[in-house]
Amino acid sequence: MDETSKARDELDRLGRSLRGQLVTLIKDLTIRVHLRRLTLDKPKVADPRDPLRYHYSTVYQGNRPATATAAGTASRAVLLLRAAGWDVTTSEEDDDGILWTVVVAHRDGNGIRIMTSEGTPAVAFRGQTPALALSPPQPIRQPEAVQTPTPTPTPTPTPLSPTPGFVLCYECHGLGRCPGCGGRGWVLGRTGQTGQKSRCGECRTTRACAICWGDGELSISDLSLYQRGYYPELDGH
Repeated sequence: MDETSKARDELDRLGRSLRGQLVTLIKDLTIRVHLRRLTLDKPKVADPRDPLRYHYSTVYQGNRPATATAAGTASRAVLLLRAAGWDVTTSEEDDDGILWTVVVAHRDGNGIRIMTSEGTPAVAFRGQTPALALSPPQPIRQPEAVQTPTPTPTPTPTPLSPTPGFVLCYECHGLGRCPGCGGRGWVLGRTGQTGQKSRCGECRTTRACAICWGDGELSISDLSLYQRGYYPELDGH
């Protein structure tokens, strides 16, 4: 197994562990549970710098039972998390006059944050895994400083396959990197400034594609009518 596969397997393991703990907490602390809203099906770009780092992250909001207080809910969350081996701290935060009890827990790099308040029945959950690089840094070919008299053919990109239900990003063709700077974050100056670097205005030095934000693909169900124009093969879908 190569390093890329090992990194993805580890990230997936952490994602499954995180979701399992969140399911336990949500079922115990809230009512009318809708776990379909707890989405952890695809890692997201956490750091667009090379190499791209990915993590699983999710948010969920439910309501505590009418008989449960915010303090009791927070105490129950602390008990469940510590029993599962998490390092837990609690604090209070004021948000527009609402005082929230905040439970923060960490284990194996995963993080969980739970917020509850006497001013509202809502219980908010947030979870994320650590950010892992799924592949080593990729060498980037330096562009020519001076245009050559004979144009060179554009290299054919390596074929990529999108996740089912997704299409490759029409802007970066699945690479996830800003096409304006090739993922460097800077571009070379124009005529009269040969060799000088300047900030890439297309991605604003984030290096990630501004359309897919580094994912390399777009959900078909989220495409706008304008974006679907780039995918004539989707006609009728």
